Amino acid sequence: MNKKKNHEKRGWYPSAALLLTILFAAKTTIGGGADAPLYFTILHTNDEHSAVLPAPLVDYHPQKKGSTSGGLARLSRLANDIRAAKSTSGEPVVLVSAGDILGGAPHFWLIPGGEAPEISIMREIGYNVLTIGNHDFDYGPEILAHYYRTAGYPEAGATTPIVSSNLVIPQSHPLADCGIQDTHVLVLNNGLRLGFFGLLGKNAAKLATRKAPIDISDPISAAAEAVKTLKAMNVDVIIGLTHAGRYEDEALASTVPGIDIMITGHFHDMALEKPLFVGNTILVQSTAFLHHLGILELAYTRSDGKLRIRNANSRRPFLVPLDDSVEEDPVIAKSIARYTEKLNLLVKRLTENKVSDVHDAVLTSDFVLKAGPPLQESILGNFVADAMRLITEEKTGEKVDFAIQADGVIRSDVSPGSMPYSSGKICFYDLATAIGLGTGFDENPGYPLASIYLTGNDIYRMLELTLMLSRYADVFSIQMSGGRFFYDPDWVSLFRIPYTNVHVPTLRAVTGVERFTGNGVQTNSGELYTPISRNDDTLYHVVCDSYILSFFPKIAELLPFFKVIPKNRDGKEITLREAVIHNGKEELKFWQAVVAYALAQPAGEDGIPRMPSFYSTTGARIIQQHSYPVVVWLILALALTAGFFVVCLRFWKSRRKKKASAMTTEIR
Repeated sequence: MNKKKNHEKRGWYPSAALLLTILFAAKTTIGGGADAPLYFTILHTNDEHSAVLPAPLVDYHPQKKGSTSGGLARLSRLANDIRAAKSTSGEPVVLVSAGDILGGAPHFWLIPGGEAPEISIMREIGYNVLTIGNHDFDYGPEILAHYYRTAGYPEAGATTPIVSSNLVIPQSHPLADCGIQDTHVLVLNNGLRLGFFGLLGKNAAKLATRKAPIDISDPISAAAEAVKTLKAMNVDVIIGLTHAGRYEDEALASTVPGIDIMITGHFHDMALEKPLFVGNTILVQSTAFLHHLGILELAYTRSDGKLRIRNANSRRPFLVPLDDSVEEDPVIAKSIARYTEKLNLLVKRLTENKVSDVHDAVLTSDFVLKAGPPLQESILGNFVADAMRLITEEKTGEKVDFAIQADGVIRSDVSPGSMPYSSGKICFYDLATAIGLGTGFDENPGYPLASIYLTGNDIYRMLELTLMLSRYADVFSIQMSGGRFFYDPDWVSLFRIPYTNVHVPTLRAVTGVERFTGNGVQTNSGELYTPISRNDDTLYHVVCDSYILSFFPKIAELLPFFKVIPKNRDGKEITLREAVIHNGKEELKFWQAVVAYALAQPAGEDGIPRMPSFYSTTGARIIQQHSYPVVVWLILALALTAGFFVVCLRFWKSRRKKKASAMTTEIR
């Protein structure tokens, strides 16, 4: 009898709890009237860049506390914990990405081989909506289409749709068959209808160098059309996933009414600790490389169409760190491990068995290999540029005068380990993450190095163009080995055209270029430098990569009077494909040269190559020299011109007066 009563009680309590939960959910979502707010939460990430594992990976240990950040297994655990907590009140949770899912960490290298690690795992985690960024085109649209099909598209679009409202895809292109949607409506379990659209911004579109034949339409026009479409579908809340960056999105939100939320990405240094408001539009952005998970708790009231943020009420931060305080989802960790095994086999082949595991240490260092600050010479920049010059000389047997690399290809600092088990070590994965972008004609990972010849005048022009382009984005600023150059930052731009971001260049900002005449690592000794004149027609051997060379034809279209023409040693114009350097039958990649240079450093007591202290500081290769700003010279020139005309006018008046006086004398 007692057992029966106890059994009845045990049965009653779950039922009562379920009833209370239903009543509470009804109170918070329906409330018996149309004015009751509908609660929902948006979790958001952007610029994941294939950061499947935590970083720096050298500090990662699954059983020990470390100083790492990110990783899809941690994101999955935190997202699931939030979903579980919200489910008790019936509050739906939506997880989205604002683009640049690909491009960066080495798992990205598996894509040409037919794997799709990033989106496959993100689908497993339960992402609801994705959009496309410029780096998602790094292997070209054909491979991107194959990538999506490998990840299960177009069928996967039923659960994890990809939205992009301003991609113009030819009907015959394979990307047209991947189920990419202009807009998407997601109906939540509380009846709320969320309408999504996706955009690739203008700046991001310019940086998608391999997107052809895919075109990008005007984001503002596309957004306006998407909002119109979604309103016709009776959605409650309109959400833009925009890979454009804060400034473009602020302009968009102020121009296109009706957008409730914009979740943005693209510029890594513009993560928002709290939302911005542009009129009635809420603008948010998380950090790159999955360092944080963005959380936006919201309430929507149908009767007045008002949307409000609830994070302050719940004391939930808008950005939650994905550090080692977040445990990993074991299921997702196993999926990652399977892809990492495949990556290790690829790395072993591409390094000619010198590296067999992405966790392997390839260097030790007492200092961080810094990639910044922007628009300046950097420690990592000097190291990788030296690697390009010296490894190319070793592989080809030819003297290289200059090596040039763009900051846009150097993605981040490289930090040595800081834990007792990793102190001072730099692992392959962390180094490759900073330098492993792109692909070549062979579809192996990494931008290939290219060998070209330029005259002294060409080198001046190239430097002038990089300085000019750096006014638009710091990815175009460069690092150099084999020489140094001097420039006046006040002379880069003559002026900016009002109400635009268009700068009129002086093309006279570079005040001098010098070639390093020594051998080996470039030193600072002034005796080892020879000046190059602006009109020098001598051919110099220059090594860069395909990323830099891809911009040469575009610059020639814009500035035909100032174009730079890549040549061979005989001075004949060559194509990008002809310029690519090969190591045997395969292309020599930028990242391969850097890893080879790292492994060639003298080993320490632990047998691991040691970073030379020479690189602990920058070496005066890019030198600013301030003079009078160009505007001062303009004012002076105008003053002199005005003075000249005043003198001429006075002289002319004096001549007329004398002539008139002479005529009067004659009449008398």
